[in-house]
Amino acid sequence: MPSSELQVVEEDIDQRVSEPLSKRVVKGGLWIFALRALNRGFGFLRTIVLARLLAPQDFGLLGVAIVAIGALEVFSQTGFYAALIQKKDNIEGYLDTAWTVSAIRGLLMFLVLFASAPLIARFFDSEQVILVIRVFSISILLAGFSNIGIVFFQKDMEFDKQFIYETSVTLVDVIVAISLAFMLQNVWALVWGGLAANFVRFVVSYLLHPYRPRFSLEKEKFQELFSFGKWLLGSSVLIYLITQGDNIVVGKLLGVTYLGLYGIAYRVANMPATEIAKTISQVTFPAYVEIQDDKVQMTKGFLRALQSTLIIGVPFAIIVFVLAEPLTIVVLGDKWRPIIPALKVLSIAGVMRCATSTMGPVFLAVGKPYLTTVGQVIRFVMLAVSIFPFTIHWGIVGTSLSVVLCALASLLFFGRMVGRILNVTISAYTKAILPSLAGGIALMLLLIYLQTHLGFAQAVLLILSVSLGSVAYLGAIALCEIAWNCGCLETVRNVISVWR
Repeated sequence: MPSSELQVVEEDIDQRVSEPLSKRVVKGGLWIFALRALNRGFGFLRTIVLARLLAPQDFGLLGVAIVAIGALEVFSQTGFYAALIQKKDNIEGYLDTAWTVSAIRGLLMFLVLFASAPLIARFFDSEQVILVIRVFSISILLAGFSNIGIVFFQKDMEFDKQFIYETSVTLVDVIVAISLAFMLQNVWALVWGGLAANFVRFVVSYLLHPYRPRFSLEKEKFQELFSFGKWLLGSSVLIYLITQGDNIVVGKLLGVTYLGLYGIAYRVANMPATEIAKTISQVTFPAYVEIQDDKVQMTKGFLRALQSTLIIGVPFAIIVFVLAEPLTIVVLGDKWRPIIPALKVLSIAGVMRCATSTMGPVFLAVGKPYLTTVGQVIRFVMLAVSIFPFTIHWGIVGTSLSVVLCALASLLFFGRMVGRILNVTISAYTKAILPSLAGGIALMLLLIYLQTHLGFAQAVLLILSVSLGSVAYLGAIALCEIAWNCGCLETVRNVISVWR
């Protein structure tokens, strides 16, 4: 790395490290929250517009391509990105090796996908997917050659740059996909939108960070990074089989159209959980690394993260569960009515994933990534045992029930392991989840009452339920804080302090 580039990086790091960790964590959380809120807002708009313009089969065709690409991505996962974040020492000397491996991996994956597209199409009995896979696989090539310097955005909690990086990608995807959907009204709107977004991701990675990677493969540095990343490889393979196994089974047993229906149901039900999980892991992982030798601070930070995550995630899950019918018909359209039962079931899995998302970063920060792998083994066994009989008997609702069982098994195991590592007691867990539990009960009772006793049009009912439900939820949390002092006010004060 040239001395001028190294000086820029080091000066920026010194400036950020001088801030107190707690303030950096909250500031990072605000940036990531703003990023996710903006991205999900645009993403939700994209989903609504495309769902009304395109058919379930179009989403199913892209879903097949994503399953195929995801398989290669996972089975060739190196875990180097997480290894670079986890290292407390200077990492500049490792960047070229990590980037070289990423570039070679991206090129090989592109060639394999291009050649294997006919076999994948034959498996899913859909010839249309061949060209979709071949064009969309260019995204893998672009990702492999992206600037490895963006690792500093997360490692040093430079989430303002992460905000610009991710938002530019989202805007391009939304604009291109929606524009083409009006003109083409087929799956190619989704394909070209995704490809354009990945091209922008590649370009912006070099615009936002001064590091310029070069081809270099040092054996010792490779082995050191891989010694940490190998556990993430095993975990990533299992995560793929769990998160994409349901799509594979639905696509194979029920067909591409049902895959499109299930994909939209899963996306809507798990959107809050997915975004909260990404936010929490990006902020807490580097923070835990800095305080990994102070278990008291880690425990306090974990419980605060768990509490905050559930306070945000629980109301989304309850709204989706209770208001699944008006939400689907008003937002997506009547042709998506078959997803309503699956949407209700998947919302339960979503809130479980919210809680689990706070636990994985603990394992990585304390140098025990193998626990993540063990947890995924448990999930995979649960999925393998249940998904085929459930899907055959109950269709996509059965698939959704299998996903819930996996999420429950993962939550119980992860919670137990974090409890052992950080000495978290049952009473501490209870105090952390109490505000969201009290608020959730109040919200659910109110939504059920409104649906049962009001005869308004579905759009009016949806708006009224969300508005009054928010008041009931926050009111119950406030009463819970007054009665048991659960720590919610301290989190709010930190956020307000940083915002000012």
